[in-house]
Amino acid sequence: MEKLTVIKVGGKVVEEQASLERLLDDFAGMEGRKLLVHGGGRSATRLATLLGIESRMVDGRRITDAETLKVVTMVYAGLVNKNVVAGLQKRGVNALGLCGADLASVVSDKRPLKNGIDYGFVGDVKKVNGAELAKLINGDVVPVMAPLSFSFTDGLLNTNADTMAGEIAKAMSGFFDTTLTFCFEKRGVLRDEDDDDSVIESITPSLFEEYKQSGVIRGGMIPKLENAFAAINAGVKKVVICNAAEVALNRGTVVGG
Repeated sequence: MEKLTVIKVGGKVVEEQASLERLLDDFAGMEGRKLLVHGGGRSATRLATLLGIESRMVDGRRITDAETLKVVTMVYAGLVNKNVVAGLQKRGVNALGLCGADLASVVSDKRPLKNGIDYGFVGDVKKVNGAELAKLINGDVVPVMAPLSFSFTDGLLNTNADTMAGEIAKAMSGFFDTTLTFCFEKRGVLRDEDDDDSVIESITPSLFEEYKQSGVIRGGMIPKLENAFAAINAGVKKVVICNAAEVALNRGTVVGG
């Protein structure tokens, strides 16, 4: 099987020009087949504020009413996605910006009430159309995926970018030898979140449970690692969590069995 690298990059990295330029340089220089999934939550929050739309979050998840859905669509599939695509084209990468509605590539169900909370137009991924994405990739196209999925009954749905990346990587593992890299502002999973040199080089399921119990791993890192282990269990060969500046060096925390 040919190798494919799926990179998920956090919103902060793609929303700040200096870090975006560095990421695009590194991503463009990576050899082999590749696919990029990006966030953009901070930009969405800023635009919502300018438009007088309240941003409501529960446990880090955005409540997405009809007006907020318009904002995230404009930001994720528009401003952020096209900035990334344009930057890659400048670097000679034949990139194509997509969201889950394009080619029905990422199909979701609208999230039901959870613990009495109505998340609105938020999607839980049901299926990734790996065959269509594989056609693009085998045609030397680099998909750049915005974190919006699609429902045949509800239309566009806001979807967690980590989840999108994990589900896409799982689907692509049927077509490629797939590595998934979660790329954000830290150098990896840290023993001490205030010490960038305290990178945990590898994490097994048992270590993950131990670190959760002790409080070393907490907050948003928990669902990120849960997605990582789910990807490994579904056939993804390797998952790495690293700093955007070091993505090309394959450093960071390796998640595995």
